[in-house]
Amino acid sequence: MPHYQLESEAGGRVAGVDEAGRGPLAGPVLAAAVVFLHGVPPGLAALLDDSKKLSATARQAAFIALRQAAAEGRVEYGVGAASANEIGQLNILRATHLAMARAVARLAVPPDLALVDGNRAPPLRCPVRCVVGGDALSFSIAAASILAKVLRDRAMTRLDPRWPGYGFARHAGYPTAQHRAALEQHGPSPHHRRGFAPVERAWLAARAPQG
Repeated sequence: MPHYQLESEAGGRVAGVDEAGRGPLAGPVLAAAVVFLHGVPPGLAALLDDSKKLSATARQAAFIALRQAAAEGRVEYGVGAASANEIGQLNILRATHLAMARAVARLAVPPDLALVDGNRAPPLRCPVRCVVGGDALSFSIAAASILAKVLRDRAMTRLDPRWPGYGFARHAGYPTAQHRAALEQHGPSPHHRRGFAPVERAWLAARAPQG
């Protein structure tokens, strides 16, 4: 379970940073940066964990609690994204780091330290400490993972009625069998990521001479 030890040991203003959406074939990668201003409220602490370990209902409850804590001045967060087009231009790692930098830049006050989930440090305007498996170890990173996941899922749900053939609301752009079949049938949408093998195959097939 996550704890607050890493933040307490660092002291000062510490942001947890995580992303959602590195693996999908479509949609943006979205990152969040979270700062607990006065420690973690006990009721909120009980809701926080790695977003991948939480059910959709539990993630939603934690998301609502985080938004409420932000409204009460106990939590501050920033959110940043990199589009499918930017992912195609930069590659997914560099686009993820760009989204993280944008999230940290949207904090009202720059942090003294960013605890970043993973083993590759993004170029941020503050010192960075990478924490492998950080969303299961740090309350701040866990909170960032929940915000990023819920907000990205909502963004993909908003895309669904505009591109109804792909099922974005069901799979959020991840490479499910249904998504791969739709990609082969319809070809890529503008929100599919160039450079990802299934998208490239579908893109080439859609432009191949017929007959």
